[in-house]
Amino acid sequence: MILSVLAVVIGLVVLVWSADRFVDGAVGVAQFLGMSTFLIGMLVVGFGTSAPEMVVSILSAMNDTPQLALGNAYGSNIANIALILGATALVAPVVVKTQAMLRDIPILILMTVLTVLLLKDGNVSFADGAVLLVAFVALTLFNVFMELKEKRNREKESESSGEPAPVKSSIGKSVLWLLVGIALLIASSRLLVWGAVNIAQTLGVSDLLIGLTIVAVGTSLPELASSIAAARRGENDLAVGNVIGSNAFNTLVVVGIAAVIAPINSTDPEVLSRDLPIMSALTLLLFFICFPLKNKVGKRVGGFGRIGGALFLCLYVGYLVLLGIQSI
Repeated sequence: MILSVLAVVIGLVVLVWSADRFVDGAVGVAQFLGMSTFLIGMLVVGFGTSAPEMVVSILSAMNDTPQLALGNAYGSNIANIALILGATALVAPVVVKTQAMLRDIPILILMTVLTVLLLKDGNVSFADGAVLLVAFVALTLFNVFMELKEKRNREKESESSGEPAPVKSSIGKSVLWLLVGIALLIASSRLLVWGAVNIAQTLGVSDLLIGLTIVAVGTSLPELASSIAAARRGENDLAVGNVIGSNAFNTLVVVGIAAVIAPINSTDPEVLSRDLPIMSALTLLLFFICFPLKNKVGKRVGGFGRIGGALFLCLYVGYLVLLGIQSI
């Protein structure tokens, strides 16, 4: 019991510390490359924090249980929007720039539509998995191309205005903190979950309740910690990019790899009737709740504050309750 308590305390402390270092590294890399923190959040933070889901996907496919990859991916996407963005909004308002609203979130919606079309027959074949992986490569190349184009425009505007170039961070130090941060994020979250599960079992908590609470939240701890750390430091682009990138990675790569390794010939009915519709509804809700409206000075600003965050958290709690009822 004492060892489990120490694991929770140490895991929580390291999780918070590593989240700050991870954000430091991500922001530093963005500054050095002259790219937006949103893109770094999407490509590096979002994809990096989804590494555990990818490992679970590969192991599930190799063990002839690729259906687990679907539940893992879509459950994580639901947590990313409802839990992570909801909790982040309680710390600081989630501000979504026009670029994300008009381009990135609609692309996420299109990826969700693609997923629904591929899964409507109840199967995810090798060809379906290949389509998802190709879509991921195309999405990555498109985002990099658009970012390079916008970077050139920013440089031209800076030259014409005579503003000094921004000071670049040390790339070596930034990459070091990025790698150390993500490694400690994943390790500390696993340590925290291990300790919490042991404590819960010692206190007689049922396995069902443990799975729906500690384990469900625990798999999203890296994304949650990094998003909250980014929000506390005013790096809202990083937090939003983290969620969009993580959901894109889960939808396209996690499911795609599982299907390529071991085609899913019979999808669990609950995935089609519950998880996929809820994930799709939350993605659409994210678009509408973040739709940019004109403020007092006539500038369009998108995002949501504590009320929207509370709404998302309530929806996540409702999802967990639904899981519990159906499991019983």
